[in-house]
Amino acid sequence: LDFCAEHNIVSDVEVIDIDKVNESYERMLKGDVRYRFVIDIASLKK
Repeated sequence: LDFCAEHNIVSDVEVIDIDKVNESYERMLKGDVRYRFVIDIASLKK
């Protein structure tokens, strides 16, 4: 992580709520994904 910070290396992500996991999986199967999905753990409390 330090190396990435020093060299401005970032990743593109799409943050999703837990209730969008199935929809996101379907999008992945269709090839409709540009970024990595990251699940917002705070959405587990909803």
